Amino acid sequence: MNENATMNNDVIEELSNRYLLFKIDEAHYGLSLTSVREIIQVPKITDIPGTPDYVKGIINLRGGVVPVIDVRLKFAMPEREYDSQTCIVVLDVHDTSVGLIVDRVSEVVTVEQSQLVAPPDMGDVVSNYLDSVSEIGDKIVLNIGFSHPVEIVEENGITLEIPDNTTILVKGADKQLVGA
Repeated sequence: MNENATMNNDVIEELSNRYLLFKIDEAHYGLSLTSVREIIQVPKITDIPGTPDYVKGIINLRGGVVPVIDVRLKFAMPEREYDSQTCIVVLDVHDTSVGLIVDRVSEVVTVEQSQLVAPPDMGDVVSNYLDSVSEIGDKIVLNIGFSHPVEIVEENGITLEIPDNTTILVKGADKQLVGA
């Protein structure tokens, strides 16, 4: 194993019990830091016709196309106007970037494996993405995981497939959008 791979494994192991906490309304959610690439303010989002309401569109992030999902809408919560605390958490999931719009990011915490419990089976959209639940101080935190792959397939353009089989085809260098 080369030195870079060893360093990457060490970093992943160090981050594996650290979570980025964010809020939607008054509920606390967590994302493993192993998936979080960066947090950005909400830029101009290019709408993509024919996609579900929770898919807000795509953004250009340093030359890369990143699909953006509004977590509120994905979890069937009412839409609200974005404010100065609204941000996009950019994740690397299954070797693909995806942006999650959240009300606000609150903190990074360490959560020991013993603090994580299996989520209850609620049979709805939230339970499809709920990985575990933890109690941190006086907060119950719903930890989000991604068991569904997010794929990029190159074929006469870039196809971005996000959970729920929503497909967005971006053709050519001029980024002409074609609904699929």
